[in-house]
Amino acid sequence: MCCLCQPEVLPEERAFFRENYPERMIKTRGPDAHFALAMKKGCGSCVFLSDGKRKCQVYDHRTAYCRQYPFHLYLSDRVKVELDMSCRGVWTGNGTDAMAEAKDIVAKADRRIVSTLRESRAVYSQFYANCKEAGILSDQSILRMSVSENLSNFADLGYLSKVMELSQMEPVMSLSGVQKEVRPDMPELEIAARESALDSMATNDPLNAPVYCDPEWNWNVFMAKDENIVWNILTDSGDLVQKGSAEASEIPLKPLEEDGAKVLADYIRILNGRDSFMGSVFSLIDYNDYEDDMANAYYGCLSVTVLDLMWRASMLDHFTKCGMGAKGIQEAVIFYDMDRLDAPAIGAFV
Repeated sequence: MCCLCQPEVLPEERAFFRENYPERMIKTRGPDAHFALAMKKGCGSCVFLSDGKRKCQVYDHRTAYCRQYPFHLYLSDRVKVELDMSCRGVWTGNGTDAMAEAKDIVAKADRRIVSTLRESRAVYSQFYANCKEAGILSDQSILRMSVSENLSNFADLGYLSKVMELSQMEPVMSLSGVQKEVRPDMPELEIAARESALDSMATNDPLNAPVYCDPEWNWNVFMAKDENIVWNILTDSGDLVQKGSAEASEIPLKPLEEDGAKVLADYIRILNGRDSFMGSVFSLIDYNDYEDDMANAYYGCLSVTVLDLMWRASMLDHFTKCGMGAKGIQEAVIFYDMDRLDAPAIGAFV
């Protein structure tokens, strides 16, 4: 997966590429323009990934981003190391100790962290001041504790339906005493789940489309147009080969099996502990001009996130027959988590 993530080339790394591979380093476009390594045909894997063998041609000189993956450093008013669950290696239980690796990465990124943390703390300070002025500030630790006490409930469609309803109706909602709906409005839930998932797939640019790295290490790219989902395989040379397609409306939100619900609850626990997820909620609060209470925004956003993942699990099962048990939900998390980490947040990744 990391070889599909166009890595930034830091100032101290540029000399090597300028001297040896000047044509393979490009300047990205947009408001946050920076130097990066080129991608095959503009949308494939990194130009330094050899075809077929999938070996990095400049492994000893790979960028800091390549060395950090699948760890991501998120800066809010503090530093948090988060693990990208889209990396299949994370699920094997093999490799180096994650905590030791994370501490080493933080130590090596100290200079970048210090300068960026100064900026991110200022942004967070202003955000908290805005929330306090609007009367919507909540204690983050209490919000997280409430979710922790209801992890298994958040994997239940009836509970998600009730939380979404309360987050829109109550001035300041609480999870205390929330009872799941026995007969949730499934058509309404399916629409909400499908719209959230399709929003990230609605692109004609493969570079911005969701990618699922399957157990055979194929890069599956899903793009939606007019609610028609096209399933492609991205080849090592950067070509897209269509594998199948389906109308999104034909894919129902499928029920979880018991072991699948447990895997989903474990993933919700991870999301609940991420500062980047909280920062993403804060970004939505700011976008909506501080109209919603922080508790409503947090619980509502988490519910939509879970629905999104459940519909993607249903979509993967539609195409690959992976099921809605533990294995199927694990595959859905692998498919989803890179997108989740890419969501807008008021902090910064370095």
